[in-house]
Amino acid sequence: MNAEGIFKHYEKDLRRVEAEISKIFKSDVVVIPDIGRHLIGGGGKRLRPMYLLMSSALCGYSGDARYVFAGVIETIHAASLLHDDVVDGAGVRRGKPTSHSIWGAQAVILVGDFLYANSLKMAVSQQNLTTMDAISNAVARMSEGEILQLQKIADPEITEEDYLRIVEGKTGALISASCRIGAILGGLPDNKVNAMASYGLKSGTVFQIYDDILDFKADEGNLGKKLGRDLHEGKITLPLIFLLKSANAQEKDELTAIIDSTSDDDTPDGGGQIERDLQTVLKLFKKYDVIEQTMDKAKEIVAQAKAELSVFDDCKERDDLIVMADYALTRNK
Repeated sequence: MNAEGIFKHYEKDLRRVEAEISKIFKSDVVVIPDIGRHLIGGGGKRLRPMYLLMSSALCGYSGDARYVFAGVIETIHAASLLHDDVVDGAGVRRGKPTSHSIWGAQAVILVGDFLYANSLKMAVSQQNLTTMDAISNAVARMSEGEILQLQKIADPEITEEDYLRIVEGKTGALISASCRIGAILGGLPDNKVNAMASYGLKSGTVFQIYDDILDFKADEGNLGKKLGRDLHEGKITLPLIFLLKSANAQEKDELTAIIDSTSDDDTPDGGGQIERDLQTVLKLFKKYDVIEQTMDKAKEIVAQAKAELSVFDDCKERDDLIVMADYALTRNK
């Protein structure tokens, strides 16, 4: 089965998850469900719930708690997006205005806080301390990843290890928690619980690496944001790290100047400068085969993710997770 077939297979389950998400957004303070409808209605594959549902299936669990935890995981992700967009000053997400550009940063930050709290309240209601530990650890790692990224903004000395730590926190940790929870619900021994968590961490890391590749090569209409925006915000992702390693001294000085630039769309020629900077970087990417290097690294991590599943017997559910690991590098947005 291919990835699209897997998504279709889980459509009914994901509708159950949507119902749980709606419960978490429920409030008499009308701005909370309003922002919820705007954010959750903005599209997306619901990858994190999918991973939880798929890991539950592999691990032999079919009870209703999987829907509750999948809703919790997705709402925590939604809350993180609200906060991230404010921190980044992003005006668009998936082709739609960001929530803070409509309701204001103060309201959106507070709604994000509400969602974190209400998600954890919902998780606590399941009275499973081990799953709570997985969720709380993931949220802590997400925060660490975001803080480390802020510390490394416009820092041309950022290392590949720094980058991977950021990505594992920002994206990998919550997908890892999704897979860990599926195994916990299935009552599996620690070695298999840890294998599922490691599979999820590596799969989530690859999703973010590929997003960072797409920031330089995707179709803008599909991506839902302007190409090269991460570059201009000073976020030095893996393609740029590889380029800084490969570039000669003059090129590295030019790249450092671009990274240090503070021009943006609000400046008189901000949009034009962004495009010129992007074209400079893209030419150097081509010269040094940077996208290919980054893809090779991502493929290496995909192989590691799939290897984690070797502790499970061959079955359809295991095959589906293998397909999803490969899917991270084949999508166009």
